[in-house]
Amino acid sequence: MAMLQLCPVYQPTPLHEMPDFAGELGIGALMVKDETRRMRLGSFKALGGVFAVAQMIEDASGATDLTSEQARTTAADMTFITASAGNHGLSVAAGAHIFGARGIIVLCSAVPEGFAERIRKTGSEVVRVDGSYEDSVRYAIDAAEQNGWLLLADGSWDGYTERPALIMEGYTVLAEECRREFETAGAWPTHVFVQAGVGGLASAMAAHIRLHWPTQPQIIVVEPDAAPCLLKSVQAGELTRAEGPESNMGRLDCKDASLIAFEALRQDADMFMAVTDEDAEAAARQYANHGIQTTPSGAAPLAALKELDPGPNARCLLIATEGPETA
Repeated sequence: MAMLQLCPVYQPTPLHEMPDFAGELGIGALMVKDETRRMRLGSFKALGGVFAVAQMIEDASGATDLTSEQARTTAADMTFITASAGNHGLSVAAGAHIFGARGIIVLCSAVPEGFAERIRKTGSEVVRVDGSYEDSVRYAIDAAEQNGWLLLADGSWDGYTERPALIMEGYTVLAEECRREFETAGAWPTHVFVQAGVGGLASAMAAHIRLHWPTQPQIIVVEPDAAPCLLKSVQAGELTRAEGPESNMGRLDCKDASLIAFEALRQDADMFMAVTDEDAEAAARQYANHGIQTTPSGAAPLAALKELDPGPNARCLLIATEGPETA
C-alpha cells in the first residue's frame, strides 16, 4: 500500500454493509466493496496499472521519491504500451501521466469510445485495432518488440509473468482494505464472489485471503458464460481457450486466461461459475435500485450469488468493480 500512497488521489473505497439488500437476497449479510469511484478512474483497475508503472519507474531510476528529478528524468524516457478492454488501459495511462512517462493504449473495436476519450484526456495515445481483444493484445506485443517500448499487459503467458505480477500486487490493496475493515468489525464473510476476465483481480484477492485472513471464506470465481476461460482451464487441467460470442460483460469478455492467475486460482478458489449476459444485466439493475451504479461486468458476482443462493447464514462479499461506462 505504501507505493500507492505516493499517488495523490489514493484512498480506500467504501465497503457497504447492506442489510435490506441481504434480506431481499435471503442471506444473512451482504457487504459490497464499491470500486465505482476508485482514484477518480471508476474501477479497481486503477490499483494495478498505476502501481506497476510506479514500481517500474522506481526500479529503473533507483529513486524512491518518484517526484525527484532523477525519477522524472528516467520516466520521461519510458514508454508503456498495453492492450485493454477499457479500465486497465485507463489505469496505465493515468500512471504514465502522474509519474511523467509516455503511454500508448491499444483498444479493439468493441471498447466504447467513451473509454478512448477518457484515456486521451490523460495525455496517452490511443491506437484502435479492428478485431477482438486478443487482436489488440497481439498488436501491443508486436509494437513493444519493434519499438523497444515497455509492454504492461494484465494477462500473463510463458515468458511473460513479472510485470503482470506487479499489476496483481496492486490489486491486493483492495483485499487488504477489506481485511482491515472486517478485522475492526470482528465479523468475516463466509463467501467471497469475485469476477474474472483474464483472472488478475480474482487471483490477487484469493491469494491475499488465503495468506492473510484469519477466517477463511469460500471463494467463488465468476465469469461470463460466453468467456469462461478459467472454468474451462481448470476443468482441462491446462490453459484452455474459451470460444464464444461477444458478451455484454465487456471487461470480463476474455477468451484466454492469465497463466499466473490460472495457476493460483486452481489452488485457491473453491468454485468457478459462469453467468449469462441477461442475468448480469438484471443484477446491474438490481444494484441500481440499491444505490450502486455499475455495469454487467461489475454486477456479475451478484448474478452468481443469486444463482448459488447460499442461504440465510451466509455472509457474502461482492465487488462492484466499475462504475457506468459513461462516468
